[in-house]
Amino acid sequence: MRVHGPDNDFDVNGDNRNLDNNNGAFGMTFCRGFSLLVLIMDLYGSLCSYDNLLLAYKKARKRKTKKSYVIEFEKNLKENLLLLRSELLLHCYSPKPLVNFTIHDPKTRKISKSDFRDRVVHHAICNIIEPIFEKGFIYDSYANRIGKGTLKAVQRFDFFKRKASKNNTAACYVLKSDIKKYFENVDHKILLGIISRKIADPRIIWLVKKILSNPVGRARKDSKGMPLGNLTSQFFANVYLNKMDNFVKHKLKARFYIRYVDDFVIFEANKKKLEFYKEEINIFLENELKIQLHPDKSKILRLGRTISFLGFRAFYYHKLLKKSNMRKMKHKLKSLAQECKLHEIDYDSVYDFLEGWIAYAKNANAYELRGRITAEFEKTFANEISTKEINRYFKAVKNVS
Repeated sequence: MRVHGPDNDFDVNGDNRNLDNNNGAFGMTFCRGFSLLVLIMDLYGSLCSYDNLLLAYKKARKRKTKKSYVIEFEKNLKENLLLLRSELLLHCYSPKPLVNFTIHDPKTRKISKSDFRDRVVHHAICNIIEPIFEKGFIYDSYANRIGKGTLKAVQRFDFFKRKASKNNTAACYVLKSDIKKYFENVDHKILLGIISRKIADPRIIWLVKKILSNPVGRARKDSKGMPLGNLTSQFFANVYLNKMDNFVKHKLKARFYIRYVDDFVIFEANKKKLEFYKEEINIFLENELKIQLHPDKSKILRLGRTISFLGFRAFYYHKLLKKSNMRKMKHKLKSLAQECKLHEIDYDSVYDFLEGWIAYAKNANAYELRGRITAEFEKTFANEISTKEINRYFKAVKNVS
């Protein structure tokens, strides 16, 4: 019996036939009088389990409990989950067409929205395979990972700028770059190859192909691209660029490297070394991942000049919020306020958004700005919420100030 593993294949009893593990979690053979149990993780069986689908549903509905599609799905929750489970087990699951819309924040982006039941499947996949890949991610990859995030990346940026510049006593440069049309150009064949090295279960590969081919089959024929908005796209973005992370850290030996999705920075005292890094990274991306650095957004800047990073304009001694970030926040707050007045969402949803933004904004030198935002919030919701709730909000703002 031949067992397909993530790194190699091995023959248990000299039989060269392929192992068919579609019907169970284990392969059993007998060798020299001993019972040998060959464990093959039945990842797909775990993915399709009712408990995992129920957990995935709870994650998918988070902050969306009053949405009509969530309410409709949970009217017959058990039946819907069991039907989804049957479709997955019988390999007749097919995702519904994506709903596409465009946002301007200020960059124009095409967002693809999956049907709610497909979002449940996305969470179900990530619940099972994300921990397997998480072990191989570098420490300084900060997007869409538990315990990481934007604020952690910004804090790491501050730490690295002090280390690399020896507390601003030595010259220091920063390579700031991102990847040209990253999500549009992710190569499915390469991505599936990377996933297959870790995941041996062909049924999971089948399901990943189904999800990847959903937008491609309707828009492109070159098997490229992932829809912005899918949870799986966010996760696969890290899987795909983990090869670059390891190249930068272990081949180029860059010490001060941070990546958030397709944005990354490298700190270095030697400007010529950063130019070498930039050239080598671009060659690696073109050869190994069929993508390339953005020619206009890949720059080497001297530390101390304005460096935009994850919504902040970073200087050595202080940080300011980007104007585009402010516009996006105000637009979102206005939209949430309107939804609250129409009773489409509750006050707590607005409160959670403001609390999160205030926690984010406190990482910049923006004390007066936070004060103006809280005043606008009080004025907007004065007739919608109780004095007790307003006081609760201002107490929270005070704590993070």
